[in-house]
Amino acid sequence: MSRLFEEIDYAPTPLGALSLRRRHDLRLRQDVYEIMLGQDFLMTSAFTASEADLGKMGVAARAGDTRDIVVGGLGLGYTAEAVLADPGVANLLVIEYLAPVIEWHETGILPLGTMLGDDPRCRLVQGDFFAMARGAGFDPDRPGRRFDAILADIDHAPDHLLDQRSDSFYRVEGLRALNRHLKPGGIFGLWSNDATDTRFLDRLTAAFAEAWAEPVTFDNPLTGRPFTQTVYLARAPAE
Repeated sequence: MSRLFEEIDYAPTPLGALSLRRRHDLRLRQDVYEIMLGQDFLMTSAFTASEADLGKMGVAARAGDTRDIVVGGLGLGYTAEAVLADPGVANLLVIEYLAPVIEWHETGILPLGTMLGDDPRCRLVQGDFFAMARGAGFDPDRPGRRFDAILADIDHAPDHLLDQRSDSFYRVEGLRALNRHLKPGGIFGLWSNDATDTRFLDRLTAAFAEAWAEPVTFDNPLTGRPFTQTVYLARAPAE
């Protein structure tokens, strides 16, 4: 059995102290990886169903064989892994604000090892997803590039933010601005730790041609009870 607790890495960041830790959960009988920002949990490997579903659903909602995808927020990498599992995906850009998170993937100290960086379709980019959404776009090498799907897993929920950088993004005007980075009929997907918020769904409906929510319910191994998170999906107007 591995040691019961280990802090693998620690680094100061613009958002606060970031740490990666591994602990052996005696109930689950497995090692659990956790990313912490201060005292705030960012992600755990104990349950990843909704993060993976964001990738699966976002790609599936966009018809076609050649897909150019953006994932905002790298974390432990499960959304990006789910995107790359679709053989129709041609290119994936993963935008991550915190440089240590990219380094963890590049050095292979996370459960996924180096699989994201080893996939020739995938590029890890350090940058501010929200500033890119307001500006020239997500590809530093090709300003104005448009994508088939843009999937975001950064904040806990549309009204539960890590910091105020992203506040305007979740308003109708910020969501409408995202349309210019999507190809006609492209898909925007958003992960939320909360059950469906009809107020945010109304904002999506006002900003896109079509919007809907996909609740993801799973058995939380830490509480022993079902827990529901949400994947929001929206379709850009067709030109």
